[in-house]
Amino acid sequence: MRIPVIKGVIDRRILVNYRINPEVLANILPPPFEPNLINGFGMAGVCLIRLNAIRPRFLPPQVGFSSENAAHRIAARWKENGRYRQGVYIPRRDTSSRLSTLAGGRLFPGLHHRARFEVKESGSNFQIVLDSQDGNLHLAVAAHLATGLPQTSLFGSLAEASNFFEAGSLGYSDTRQAGCFDGLELRTSNWQVEPLAIDRVESSFFDNRELFPPGSIQFDCALLMRGIVHEWHGLAALKA
Repeated sequence: MRIPVIKGVIDRRILVNYRINPEVLANILPPPFEPNLINGFGMAGVCLIRLNAIRPRFLPPQVGFSSENAAHRIAARWKENGRYRQGVYIPRRDTSSRLSTLAGGRLFPGLHHRARFEVKESGSNFQIVLDSQDGNLHLAVAAHLATGLPQTSLFGSLAEASNFFEAGSLGYSDTRQAGCFDGLELRTSNWQVEPLAIDRVESSFFDNRELFPPGSIQFDCALLMRGIVHEWHGLAALKA
């Protein structure tokens, strides 16, 4: 079933990013995906996004709904018709929305897991805690606005980081069918990011030492987006 164009506003989007040994990521990524490298490293992370006025494009904003969402993402590339494309592979999506959970794969791409979100925001400070109902994911992030990226970041500037993540606007998620991935393209009217400093970050996914052995993963940077009018466009399913 073709996913309809979904429209809304990204009220707040936090991208927490890790640089990772590409060989480790290659063992995690399913075919046809492979790591999309930046300065010799793989890049992965968590997108924490609050969406407002979400609805099919042909409906007015008044009928839209809001939700808190989290997506664990890995920067990836893959071949289509002999040419490489780039985007993200999303091994897990979590949401506060019952509708998104029930409509995953129809109105929204891929499988969605229901989760409880605790969010505190004041001025330049952000705190988000997520615990999934299935007990398989815990996530906690505390951050505040910064004046620039960490000096240890792989990215030489905020503009370079912004361009890298903007180019990864295509996302593919697992479905109930092995080797078949639902696709979605994010289109924004005003892409703009701000740097964030991370005070605390916990992810039961990225803290899993069986997936990411000691020394294979390090925090790189975090970015913030606010007030972004956007559309989600469904893509044809990608198969291994």
